[in-house]
Amino acid sequence: MVPRVVFGNGCFNQLSEIISSERKVGAPFIYIIDDVFEKNTSFIEDRIQLSGTDTIIYVSTKEEPKTSQVDELVSRINKDFQFKPSGIIGIGGGSMLDLAKAVSIMLNNPGSSTEYQGWDLVKNKSVYHVGIPTISGTGAEVSRTTVLTGPERKLGINSDFTPFDQVILDPELIKDVPKDQWFYTGMDCYIHCVESLEGTYLNAFSQSYGEKALDLCKEIFLDENHNKEEADGKLMMASWHGGMSIAYSQVGVAHAMSYGLAYVLGTKHGIGNCIVFDKLSEYYPEGVAIFQKMKKVHNINLPEGVCANITEEQLNTMTSVALSLEPLWENALGKNWRKKIDADKLKAIYRRL
Repeated sequence: MVPRVVFGNGCFNQLSEIISSERKVGAPFIYIIDDVFEKNTSFIEDRIQLSGTDTIIYVSTKEEPKTSQVDELVSRINKDFQFKPSGIIGIGGGSMLDLAKAVSIMLNNPGSSTEYQGWDLVKNKSVYHVGIPTISGTGAEVSRTTVLTGPERKLGINSDFTPFDQVILDPELIKDVPKDQWFYTGMDCYIHCVESLEGTYLNAFSQSYGEKALDLCKEIFLDENHNKEEADGKLMMASWHGGMSIAYSQVGVAHAMSYGLAYVLGTKHGIGNCIVFDKLSEYYPEGVAIFQKMKKVHNINLPEGVCANITEEQLNTMTSVALSLEPLWENALGKNWRKKIDADKLKAIYRRL
């Protein structure tokens, strides 16, 4: 679990005070920030108090995090600085938070990040790392995974060393998120909850967090007249609770298929989940019905024909990536999941997207 968290409007301004006790002589803090804020410095950069060799690295989120990107960042940091960083601070959405987590792990572990994709493969504690979300829904701020696309698959580094040492939840940071993005990322949280609560891995710990997150999602996304400021705070907490629910259970069919979509077509995680989940009433009838109401309330039109022109080879790769995520299928369909889903059935769903 994340050991330390601060919540509240404006709490981002406490950052320098919060991390000061972790500063080591000569060792910089490295800030990994979504490049959407590069031109709007007053929102993030101007409020960061840099000291010594502290450095800001802006990163594009046009593509989701890759193992090659993590390895390049680690190599650059090792080359540019005499001392190992005092800490890595990720500021942005799920992609930035996952990058920060992965870089902090790889600064203390040898080899390539591809070697750690999977469950409990990390041997050494990560460098101190802080997560500051500027969009809510992914649960990346609290999860024990950092999802990366590698040369062979899209899979997280799932380990006890992945979670942040400190998270700063400031609802003011998510106030200007574009509506479509707000919806897609919020739905990531909603879909987490549905998959967790209807899965075979469910336990009392996971259920208590999942139910609270689901209630908050319904409150936020079924009411078009909500107070935006209040809703932002609630969405931050829904994301947190949804991430906690997944930490103690697992996701399911939508996430497995979304990973395949992302690996082959580069579809972003939030919108990818929405595109897939919309067609999964066979597996999550109530959840999909409520999702479709939420779409209507917020006038959201999902992309159509996403898989209209894919080749058979691409379809095979998508299916292979999705089916390789065995814990997700076991959670969704039980221990005998292989008898309930196969490549042909999965391809038929992909063709409908």
